[in-house]
Amino acid sequence: MSKIWNASEYDLSRRRLIPCYDLFYSTAAELAARSIKVSSPAILDLGAGTGLLSEFVLNKIGPASLHLLDESPEMLAKAQQRLAEYNPQVFIQQMTEPLPSIKFHAVISSLAIHHLTDGDKRNLFRRIHKSLLPGGVFINAEQILGINEWQEQLFDDMHLNGARALGSDENEIRAAQERMKFDKCAMLSDQVSWLSEIGFKNTGTFFQHFRFAVYAGWKE
Repeated sequence: MSKIWNASEYDLSRRRLIPCYDLFYSTAAELAARSIKVSSPAILDLGAGTGLLSEFVLNKIGPASLHLLDESPEMLAKAQQRLAEYNPQVFIQQMTEPLPSIKFHAVISSLAIHHLTDGDKRNLFRRIHKSLLPGGVFINAEQILGINEWQEQLFDDMHLNGARALGSDENEIRAAQERMKFDKCAMLSDQVSWLSEIGFKNTGTFFQHFRFAVYAGWKE
């Protein structure tokens, strides 16, 4: 779904459209730093976009063998510029296609997997588990579904009013609402449960600000 974004505007709009931007990304990066115990680890960023999450992670852990997967060549071109010092390997493909045949110390993702159906999410989680080395971690910084209509409306109000407070104009808000029509978000508790059912250990939620959450699981 990166195709519905303008790669040249993506980074600035993220700052305005995610009211908890710094804590959201830095929590994921902190989890990666606390989980990875080797130098130059192999990391896969799913739905990497312009490389925002990878930059947060690598600023924490230093050099890595970085692999970026996204269906948008334009987004990946921006990511390659941002992360040029790490010489990332890029994969232009959808997340429903086979993952790179490499074993990873960490698989990370941000605001991408919610574009998949629940069945495709669960299938992706299984494939991620298989692609991780023992002790490897999967970290997802994600947009989630409220548990009922009331909570979903609360999430919507807090998200969009927060974006307005950060400088989003009504054109940007309308564009965000149009993009969100393509979302297939799932409840946070369901996603964490799916990880546990697949075999991830110590699964849990490590950050939540209304519809934005960071959850993770580790391979035994």
